[in-house]
Amino acid sequence: MKNRKRGLLISLIIIACIIAAVSMLNYYNLIPKKKYTAEKFGIKTIKSSKDYNKNGIDDYTDIMLGARKDALNKPKYKSAYYIGGYPPENEGVCTDLVWRAFKNAGYCLKDMVDEDIKNNLARYPRVNGKPDKNIDFRRVPNLKVYFENNAVTCSLDPKDIDKWQPGDIVVFGENYTHIAIVSDKRNKKGVAYILHNAGQINREEDALISYSKKAPITGHYRFENKK
Repeated sequence: MKNRKRGLLISLIIIACIIAAVSMLNYYNLIPKKKYTAEKFGIKTIKSSKDYNKNGIDDYTDIMLGARKDALNKPKYKSAYYIGGYPPENEGVCTDLVWRAFKNAGYCLKDMVDEDIKNNLARYPRVNGKPDKNIDFRRVPNLKVYFENNAVTCSLDPKDIDKWQPGDIVVFGENYTHIAIVSDKRNKKGVAYILHNAGQINREEDALISYSKKAPITGHYRFENKK
């Protein structure tokens, strides 16, 4: 009888460990999931009318593909100050994925943000009246201001699935603590994946809703070059 109880206890412990392990893997999006495209849900993928770097790929797609390149490169999450502004390719934070994404479309987001700060300093409270070209473009609050005034504002509701398009920019947190690029992949409910660097293993993941539970979505933008 004692052996039977001991065996039952061990079995229950093993089952509990398996459940905990699966829950942990699922929490960190490490369990492979079937991915879907917009067409599956009758959603038309919006393409930019611009191809800034003239490579035959529209800007929205180029931005998304640039974000994916950074996600696949998996730079070490490191928040640091760099003279000249740019970290090495194997280092970065969430904002570095964004400027690298824009670079893939031919844009220098650093120059764009620096110029906007120069012309509209009062809009940027995070700059505190003292622009610093080495870091301003790598701060989420500054990017929030930039896109708020230089991009199209879109829905903040992640369940409004047709409003989330590849290459869109999404800002999280009441104090603007995180930023990501929207992927062309979707989950089984049609909710868009995001490409982002929060130091996690999987940088392209079904996290638009799960991340927003700890840091609400406070910005959703679609950049369209007006020049």
